[in-house]
Amino acid sequence: MRHKILLPTDFSKNSIQAINYARELYKNDHCDFYVLNAFSPPLGVFSSLMQSKPGDELYEAAKLDSENGLAKVFDVITLNDNFNSKHSFEVVSSYNTVVDAINTVVAEKDIEMVVMGTKGETNAVYEPFGSAAVNVMEKVRHCPVIVVPNSAKLEMPKEIVFPTSYKSHYKRRELVYLTRIALACNSTIAVLHVLKQEGLDKGQEDNKELLQEILKGTDYRFHNIVNDSVMSTVSVFVQSRSSGMVAFINKKHTFFSSMLTNPMVKQISFHLDVPILALHDLRN
Repeated sequence: MRHKILLPTDFSKNSIQAINYARELYKNDHCDFYVLNAFSPPLGVFSSLMQSKPGDELYEAAKLDSENGLAKVFDVITLNDNFNSKHSFEVVSSYNTVVDAINTVVAEKDIEMVVMGTKGETNAVYEPFGSAAVNVMEKVRHCPVIVVPNSAKLEMPKEIVFPTSYKSHYKRRELVYLTRIALACNSTIAVLHVLKQEGLDKGQEDNKELLQEILKGTDYRFHNIVNDSVMSTVSVFVQSRSSGMVAFINKKHTFFSSMLTNPMVKQISFHLDVPILALHDLRN
């Protein structure tokens, strides 16, 4: 089985870091990697898409920059002494917004995973994952997304933290990529429940049992921490254990939107130096 992985790039060091992370994560697997650059002339996204067309000077200049950038990335990857013969690479230049370009390639190439970096200037307390990355996690709904901070280590995760409230009735197909990565990397899944007081109600107990059934076959451990702040607890837990990845079920317009735009983010310095795996609630 060959994996199909999409690697969006804006040619920044951050996006190259994400490409290298994906190569390491899938180093033991046969993969077709698609390196995507979405371009538009420097007129503002909306106006450029409305006004520019093939043949226009600004369009052609932006297209050439995109193609030249992709060619350089392709050469850096394929001419490297550490090139993995199990991996193939194809470049894609798209005149579109980043999200629309990703969704198009995901559909056309039957992509199973998107791996992307974060903007360095937004990799801070106020926007821990960068607005572009958050936008992709929210709006690319047909496959999971891994967002790689620039400071992430280029290694397979030995532990994947999976925060949960046990209030969701999980479906096996929602978590299939979590279990696949855990098995492929020989990772432990640390199921983290942050609660304000001890104890689970009947519904939570049932959902925990279901989660146990879904994770059967992987190395998983349950952790309970009493705290009022989920965000800060996850951050401290990950840092204290040197965990290698955090996985979330992204309930559209709820978890990420509240976590990343809430003013509390500025106060508690919630930021992670590990990749984020955004899975999707299939009921949205």
